[in-house]
Amino acid sequence: MQYRTLGRTGVQVSALALGAMNFGAIGRTTQEEATAIVDAALEAGVNVIDTADMYGDGESEEMVGKAIAGRRDDIVLATKATMPIGEERNHRGSSRRWIHTALDDSLRRLGVDHVDLYQMHRWDPTTSDEETLAALTDLQRAGKIRYFGSSTFPAYRIVQAQWAAREHRLSRYVTEQPSYSILQRGIEAHVLPVTEEYGMGVLAWSPLASGWLAGAVRAGQEVATHRSAILPERFDLSLPHNQARYAAVERLSKIADEAGLTLIQLALGFVTAHPAVTAALIGPRTVEHLHSQLAAADTVLSADVLDAIDEIVTPGTDLAPGEKFDTPPALLDASLRRRR
Repeated sequence: MQYRTLGRTGVQVSALALGAMNFGAIGRTTQEEATAIVDAALEAGVNVIDTADMYGDGESEEMVGKAIAGRRDDIVLATKATMPIGEERNHRGSSRRWIHTALDDSLRRLGVDHVDLYQMHRWDPTTSDEETLAALTDLQRAGKIRYFGSSTFPAYRIVQAQWAAREHRLSRYVTEQPSYSILQRGIEAHVLPVTEEYGMGVLAWSPLASGWLAGAVRAGQEVATHRSAILPERFDLSLPHNQARYAAVERLSKIADEAGLTLIQLALGFVTAHPAVTAALIGPRTVEHLHSQLAAADTVLSADVLDAIDEIVTPGTDLAPGEKFDTPPALLDASLRRRR
C-alpha cells in the first residue's frame, strides 16, 4: 500500500480509502459482510474509512461504528453532512443549527467522540461561507472534529471558501472530495488546479465510474450490476454519451491487457497517479469486490500507459457531462440565468 500526506495536515493516509456508501440497504450488505470488508481493508493497509449521514439515513455510519469498535485510533475516520435527512426542511444544508445537530447524530451512530475529517457533502447556496466555517471551526475547537473539508464543490466555491476563512480568521477546508475517473476528467481543468494551489488533500470518489471501469460493461455481455438496476439510464447504450463511454472502455481494456493489468488496476492507478490526488475511494459491496480493487494498491502506471489513456479520453474532458455534480446552479435552472 502506498501512503501520502493528506494535504498539509501531516496525516498519512493510504492511497486507497474505503468508502462505506454500500454498507446496509443501499448495497444489500449485512453487518457481518461490512465488518469482513473493514477487516480485510485494514489488514491490507487501508487506514481511511469514509461514510456519510445520508447513506441509508445513518445505517452506514452505524455499521462502520460496529466494525471499527476497539480499533478506532488506528483509523482516519471521515463522514459527511448537508444532504437531506428525512423530510424536515431544516434537517439538511450547512447552517450552524444543522451542522451541530448532524455531527452529534453521526458521533452517536459511529460510537466515537470525534471524527478525523468532517466534510460538507455538497455546497449549500442558501448558507454563507462564514456561517458554515464558523460552525465548523467551533466544532474543531471543541474537539469533535480534527479537520474539515468539502465534497463536490465547484472550483470557484472552493476558492471563495478559502478567502472567506482568511477574511474572517476561521479554520479552512483542508480537503476536497470530487468525482474523478478516466471517463470523467473535467476536474483536471478547474478543481484540481485549485486544490493544488491551496494545498488541499483530494479524496476522489467513483474512480471506477459506477462500474463502467470495473469490467461490468463489455462487448457481448449483459449489463446486470447493482448500480445499473438502480440507475438504468447510466447504462443505456442507446444514449450518445453512454456509447462514447462504451467505446472508450473497449479501448481501455486493450491498454490494460497490453500492460498486464486488470481494467480495475488501470482505472485506480490512473486516479492515484495524478499529483493532486491523495487517495481513491473504493466502495466494495463484497469482500471479493474489495480484493479485486486492493490489487491496485501498488499499481504505478508508466508514462506510455498514461499517454495512451490521454489519447482515448482527452484530459479535462467528461464523457458524460450530464452526470457532473459540481455544475453551477445557473446552468441547471434557466430562471437563474435571466434578469428579473
